[in-house]
Amino acid sequence: MIIEDMIYLIHFRALADFIKSSLKLEIEMLFVDLEKDPPKMITQVEKSSAALELLSAQKLFASVFSADGLNSDPLQNHGIDLTANAGSSLSEPVTSTSSELIDLSCCLQISQVTVPTLNGWLLGYPVVYLFGKEHIDRAIYNLSTKSLHIFQIFICRGHTSSKESRQELMSFTVPFDLSSEGSNEPWAKAFLARMLRRWERCKHVWGSIHMEVSGCYPQAIVL
Repeated sequence: MIIEDMIYLIHFRALADFIKSSLKLEIEMLFVDLEKDPPKMITQVEKSSAALELLSAQKLFASVFSADGLNSDPLQNHGIDLTANAGSSLSEPVTSTSSELIDLSCCLQISQVTVPTLNGWLLGYPVVYLFGKEHIDRAIYNLSTKSLHIFQIFICRGHTSSKESRQELMSFTVPFDLSSEGSNEPWAKAFLARMLRRWERCKHVWGSIHMEVSGCYPQAIVL
């Protein structure tokens, strides 16, 4: 799947299930409202205009991805030819075993959601930066002037645990003032617990998984 200059390798059924869970609020996701100075932590039920834009994107994804395959009708209703975007024929259903290229860059125009917000949701971050397209400069300033915590998830292949064998699976940042307890934050513990449950299904390949938290002083940031 492609969204502008980002490429996602997706498991079709898993993505469809993730989208469904997101809309049902089965997995807690917190937002950092970067339109506020200082940034404010808000929940999914606190509806801001930027949160509604993400919800619009989630509903669009839900209408396109399903357990049965890809449905291009919602995009065609917006005058978008998904066949042309993908560069391949969609006359056959796209399934979880397909290697089709799906270009969904159009969702940024249809929903008006910002790239960092959409990307944070798709990658499963427990805390997602939230701001509207008309407030990008303000969001950059508000984040650039704050110290951050960097949360990193590392995995090790096989049964080795040396630093040389570990690989970074994912990382995200949260303003220090909103994550003062680091890995002991309730949402951080819940997130790590979810990652451990996923690791259980593939621990024959990955020997271990753990979280590390480090600090980052204010610096110029590009969103």
